[in-house]
Amino acid sequence: MSFHHRTARAFAVAALGVAAMAAPAAATTPGHNGRIAFAAVVADGSQQIFTVRPDGHGLRQITHADGDSIHLDWSPDGRRLAYEFDSPTVCAMQVMDADGSDVMDLPGVPGSTCNGQPAFTADGRGLVFESFTEATNDDAIWSEDLNGGRQRRIAQNATDPNVSPDGRKMSYVAFGEAELQQALVVDDIRGGAPRQIVPFDKDVAIKHDWAPNGRRLVYTDNADNFDVSANVATVRADGTGARYVTHYTDPEQRAYAGSYSPDGRWIVFRLEDHGQYALMRIRPDGTHLRTILPLSPFRPRYIDWGVRPEHRGHGHGHAR
Repeated sequence: MSFHHRTARAFAVAALGVAAMAAPAAATTPGHNGRIAFAAVVADGSQQIFTVRPDGHGLRQITHADGDSIHLDWSPDGRRLAYEFDSPTVCAMQVMDADGSDVMDLPGVPGSTCNGQPAFTADGRGLVFESFTEATNDDAIWSEDLNGGRQRRIAQNATDPNVSPDGRKMSYVAFGEAELQQALVVDDIRGGAPRQIVPFDKDVAIKHDWAPNGRRLVYTDNADNFDVSANVATVRADGTGARYVTHYTDPEQRAYAGSYSPDGRWIVFRLEDHGQYALMRIRPDGTHLRTILPLSPFRPRYIDWGVRPEHRGHGHGHAR
């Protein structure tokens, strides 16, 4: 974004009466690699959710809503997707089957203006999400059961919550007081013990993800600084051992992280190259770059790699 997240939220609310969340939420469940989901703009100008196989075949549009379906997250069993639905009058969370059927509304914080950025908890029985209340200009991370029970406020001035593979930790992007200040934070699942693992001056992109074994997180730097290139990097959950996965130097070439693959052997990301966009995958060590969807005007966003439902993993920890 070209200005601070909270300022953008305030303007969006004033203009539409409803605020749209700034970006995605996610984490990768261990197991056999299933389909990759993402949102993209379609002919009517709305954003709809698509899925595709990791080899680039079988591209499907699975939502056809009168509004934007964005900020998606695969369930741990790979059978459902939670996402944010935005329209001029609605900013809420929904869940659907993996083929786009059986859409259901998810509860949010009572009295809030916008609830979005949903991510499943490690057991699939709850959500962490972002909630914004216009009257108090309050922007916070919450957790709840899928039926809306046991709501708990966890952190404020943050977005894109993701639950760790073992279900004990949560990560999110926190906002600084100036432009281009966004940090990656790891906290206890109930809040109260935040630890900054990537500093504010890295301008971390909203979309990040846990590795299926829970040892590292993938993120993007220079999210909104278009004078330099953005690159994908990983870091240990304690903030040590940061290393880059991509190494673009041209400001017209930018890499934005999506998620790890369920088997942990790949990272999926969007490549932006002189106004064209591609869906790519790469090994976490930066080798074996592969094209899933080639460069075109079609722009994948909020990218998340799901587990193949009949082959859910066991014993590796658990994250989206």
